[in-house]
Order: sequence, then C-alpha cells, then structure tokens
Amino acid sequence: MPSSDRLYFRQLLSGRDFAAGDMVAQQMRNFAYLIGDRETGDAVVVDPAYAAGDLLDTLEADGMHLSGVLVTHHHPDHVGGSMMGFTLKGLTELLERVEVPIHVNSHEAPWVSRVTGVPETDLTPHEHGDKVDVGDIEIELLHTPGHTPGSQCFLVDGRLVAGDTLFLDGCGRTDFPGGDVDEMFRSLQQLAALSGNPTVFPGHWYSTQPSANLSDVKRTNYVYKASNLEQWRTLMGA
Repeated sequence: MPSSDRLYFRQLLSGRDFAAGDMVAQQMRNFAYLIGDRETGDAVVVDPAYAAGDLLDTLEADGMHLSGVLVTHHHPDHVGGSMMGFTLKGLTELLERVEVPIHVNSHEAPWVSRVTGVPETDLTPHEHGDKVDVGDIEIELLHTPGHTPGSQCFLVDGRLVAGDTLFLDGCGRTDFPGGDVDEMFRSLQQLAALSGNPTVFPGHWYSTQPSANLSDVKRTNYVYKASNLEQWRTLMGA
C-alpha cells in the first residue's frame, strides 16, 4: 500500500474542530495535526493544547490509537502550561489519559518541561534529521530555531508541518524569550531549500487558505523578500 494511501493526516482548528466554545482557542486560531498509519492504526498528535481530550476523541473515532506526541515548540498555545500570565491545558491533561512518548527537539526540552510541568526525563529529545516512525509512516524532524531555540518542523509524505516557524503569510515572532532573528532567517532559508515542493501546514490560520505549496509561499510571503541576512535584519527591524 503506497504511503499516500495509508497516511492518516488531519488538520484541526482550535475553537472549531476542538475546544469549541473556548474563546482563547478561537482567538489564537491554532492548528493541531493528527498523523498516522491507517493500516496499523498508530497515530501521533502535533501540538495538543486547549482540549487534548477532544483531539484524542477525534482520533479514536477515526479508528486510530495514539502512540506519541510531536511538539513544535514550548509555547502554551501549542502544548499547554503557564507562561506570560496565562495557563492553558495541554500535555499534562493528555498524559493523564494516555502515557505516550513526547517527542521534542533537544534544545526545547527544558523549555517544554518548565512551561508544562512535565519532567524533562519524561520527554524524548531529538536532533535535526531524526526520524519518528508511526506505523510504517516516517516523519522527519527538522530543527528550525528562531521563534524558540528548539522549534522544529515535521516533514511527512510531501507535507511540511511548520509550527510557528513558517506561516503562509509571515513567520513566528522572534521577540519572545529564546527568539533569535538571525536563526529565524537561517531556518526559513533551510525550509525554502526543501526538495519536492511540499505543502506547508502552519501552526496558526493567519491567512486566507489553511495550507499552500511551498513554492507559492516562497513567491507570496514577505519573509522571502530578503535575500541575505542584512536585508532580513532590516526587514525585521533588528
């Protein structure tokens, strides 16, 4: 069975597809993702915040079972926890229902632990280029610092789950703790060089469409107007 046939992939919008009625979720417009192998039933959830139980219910209703979590970065609207004066549900609530590996970039592990309260020893750290197998579906982990030190994106079967590194319009902020303007430029250039023109699936719905081919994003997104680091610093006001 070709991977495209057995790939289970769902993009879910906070405040609509899960955490319905949650005003913060509606305002933040986060995307969570369910990725799995239809043949084996294994699946992972990307960035379970607000209402992890809703995401698990959706996955199970589709005949899948959770085998892990992929974390793009540590901000509470992606993993839950407390930061900058607010607290959201997320990883802690998910782990109360099912114990599964939490896959994070090694540079992000202490930040995820600090924000969510999940012990760092309970996280599974990864390096750039590591692969996570979900059934027979292979997901490649790309370290893309800039928004946070250990931000990562996920490449699976012609799809790029980009978190807050790359939106269809713009990119993640670099003025939060751990952000770095120069690192963001390098990460965006790294993604621009990906082969195969993957479809970009961002961490938030900040654009007209919920996804777009990388070639279209490179053509229309202002973050790709800067061709070198000096132009980028000027564009970002750094």
